[in-house]
Amino acid sequence: MVKKALKSLMLFGLSIFALTGCDVPVLQPQGPVAEKQFHMIIWSSILMLFVLLTVFTLFGFVVFKYRANRANDDDYEPDLEGNTKLEILWTTIPIIIILLLAIPTVITIHDSMKNPSPDKKPITIEVTSAEWKWLFRYPEQGIETVNVVHIPADRPVHFVLTSAGAMNSFWVPSLGGQMYTMPDMKTELWLEADKPGRYDGRAANFNGENFAHMTFTVVAQKQADFDKWADKVKAEAPALTMKEYKKLLKPGLVGKKVYSSYPAELEHASDMDMPGMKGGEASEHGKH
Repeated sequence: MVKKALKSLMLFGLSIFALTGCDVPVLQPQGPVAEKQFHMIIWSSILMLFVLLTVFTLFGFVVFKYRANRANDDDYEPDLEGNTKLEILWTTIPIIIILLLAIPTVITIHDSMKNPSPDKKPITIEVTSAEWKWLFRYPEQGIETVNVVHIPADRPVHFVLTSAGAMNSFWVPSLGGQMYTMPDMKTELWLEADKPGRYDGRAANFNGENFAHMTFTVVAQKQADFDKWADKVKAEAPALTMKEYKKLLKPGLVGKKVYSSYPAELEHASDMDMPGMKGGEASEHGKH
């Protein structure tokens, strides 16, 4: 039993060690939000490892100390009297562990719900999940993209999220945790990229046969490059018509798309006051 327990412990340790060398985005944070969550993962892992080591150590000690041997009397009966000190100890320790895990978790969650860099002006991007694609609207620039989102690096991004159909989950592992998108509702997520780069985004909530293909690319650029890209889109890309918008909201796969503008009816979509938003009619009317 002791050898089996030690073998399991070694396999666990090797798994953790192997993960650190793999391309695991959540273990390679590329922004302040992801970094805080990464530290929380490490802290949680340390606490879990402490508990695991403690349990296996006590297990081995008890198995060895109270193992069967010839010296034991066949009529031996254990002392069933309680031990107050031990009972207090094994009740107090779990409470301490829970507090050590809960307090930093609450602080991290609270921090992730606000601007990670208050001294920097954020950019707002409205996100709509549909089957099976992601739509991104830039109110400041007046443009829209599908399955690709460009953001300025080293600048906080305020994502305002909703869904045109099934509930889903917006996730960019390298930049931070996920946030749900829901029809007729608005949720918010703050992310920030430390430097220019390309990051994978994905749907983290199963929503049908093409769920695995519901991915998008985050392109973080220097502010000057981002501005040039936005100007180029406005000058060269086609306009998004309401007919095309309704088509995009229908179930199906599409590639990356960019539009120089979007219909005036969608101007205040993030305020959730558009006709067709009530009563789950977003998909039917193509509005969100």
